[in-house]
Amino acid sequence: MRRMEHASKLTCVVLVAALMGLPLRGFAGAEVPDSPARAKPPSDTSLMGDTDEEPLFLTLSLSLSSPSARGVVKPASKADVAVGQGTGLPGGTSGEHLHMSLSPSLSLFSVEPSIRENMADLVPEGKEDGETGFTSRESLFGGNVPLKEKPSPVPMWKQLATGWRGFSQLEIADTYADPEHLSKAKLRTELSRTGQFSEHIKWKISGRFDYDAAYDLSNFYPPGVRRDQRYEFFLRENYLDVSAGDFDFRLGRQHVIWGEMVGLFFADVVSAKDMREFVLPSFDIIRIPQWAMRAEYSKNDIHAEVVWIPVPTLDESGKPGADFYPGPLRGTAGFLPEDRSGRNVAHSNYGVRLSQLKNGWDISGFYYHSLDAAPTFYRVSAPTDPLVFQARHDEIDQVGATLAKDFGSVVLKGELIYTDGRKFNVARPNAIDGLVRQNTLDYVLGLDFSLPAETRLNLQFFQRVFFTHDPALVTDKLEQGASILLNGKVWHNVEAQALLIHSLNRSDWMFRPRLSWNFERNWRAALGADVFGGQPTGLFGRFDQSDRVYTELRYSF
Repeated sequence: MRRMEHASKLTCVVLVAALMGLPLRGFAGAEVPDSPARAKPPSDTSLMGDTDEEPLFLTLSLSLSSPSARGVVKPASKADVAVGQGTGLPGGTSGEHLHMSLSPSLSLFSVEPSIRENMADLVPEGKEDGETGFTSRESLFGGNVPLKEKPSPVPMWKQLATGWRGFSQLEIADTYADPEHLSKAKLRTELSRTGQFSEHIKWKISGRFDYDAAYDLSNFYPPGVRRDQRYEFFLRENYLDVSAGDFDFRLGRQHVIWGEMVGLFFADVVSAKDMREFVLPSFDIIRIPQWAMRAEYSKNDIHAEVVWIPVPTLDESGKPGADFYPGPLRGTAGFLPEDRSGRNVAHSNYGVRLSQLKNGWDISGFYYHSLDAAPTFYRVSAPTDPLVFQARHDEIDQVGATLAKDFGSVVLKGELIYTDGRKFNVARPNAIDGLVRQNTLDYVLGLDFSLPAETRLNLQFFQRVFFTHDPALVTDKLEQGASILLNGKVWHNVEAQALLIHSLNRSDWMFRPRLSWNFERNWRAALGADVFGGQPTGLFGRFDQSDRVYTELRYSF
């Protein structure tokens, strides 16, 4: 029993010693040195002088002695702890006590180099002198210094998905001539996007989608017209611009505009046109881009331009039975499908244009060879058979000039075009294909006045001269006409406009009043009418049964 008590007490002492040593070792921050050579002898001086810099270490030594060794054991000091029991431990002599002494000692040893070495490993890379890495408050708790982050690259798909411009427009028209009918309920949306690959290489992409619900809501028009004008997707301008010093190159589908007057086209010979609504839409809607290669040279006040169109785009004229189909003898003659077989590289278009600004006069001259974008109606029936025509396209050559001069509140404009190779319909039965070749000269002069109260007045006079005029032609040797445009604001966001174009050879005219209201930013509403009058053989009188009123709602972005 005594041996068991000795063993139990001895176990308790060992546990107490271990528990006392562990906290002190953790406080010191380093392992206990095994070699006495590393420990400093305890002294009051060392304790007082080094405790602020070096950690304190406490060691406990355990010794067991038997009675036979008592004679040689020195008396225990005050620091010694003696535990005596009446029973001996197993293995000892029966009836004798085992003495266990715990000798604590304090030692100081330097761990600063090791600590500094370990702390140096914690300092992050890239720190400048004077920064303390993880030992600073900012690094531990998040200072006020913002972190510098590299901007992430913008993906190409995201670049293409943003930055689009365009408009969406709803157009509704009602033809009030007998028989009255809904002639248009069109939703038109156009999108465009520009960008650049570098300072000298830029690009543009654009497209337009039209859907006209009038051809689904009514069966008034023939099936061919409904299929042709119900919906359509247009590739608009899609090109690549490359600049190199004084030279600029544009490759792709593009507008090439060499002239622009009010209401009608004269020197604008390169652009194809959508004539399915005659000249009623705005010119940016009517024009159809060409797939072209264009080179331009600019130096001081001189500008040179060369254009090549490998496969030309032609006018859109519509189908027989449409409101503005341009075929002769509408309602009495028959028509075959249009022949566009000439659209190939063998009949490519090309031209050159030179212009100069001299003393405020902007003068240009051009030559253009092309497959005529406007159709010529060949008679394909025998002279004694019912009349049947087919639209075809012939090659023509054109030479022209334009001028413009700003006199302050008045701007003078003029265009002149000589056309060789174009054919015209004649009423003579023995004429081959019902056509005769005629060279013509067209010119127009216009004055644009800027009047008070934000009012604009435009006056134009135009003529067409037929050389070697054939008496069987419906037109006179000298065809002439005039136009007047008046535009002004009637309220701060309401604008009124009226355009009248009249033939001076016969009672043949077109009148277009219009009222626009910009009721919100990027929003515009319009109300207007397109009215025609004159003989059925005239340029405008042939559409006498196509008078209409219309309304528009447009959002631009």
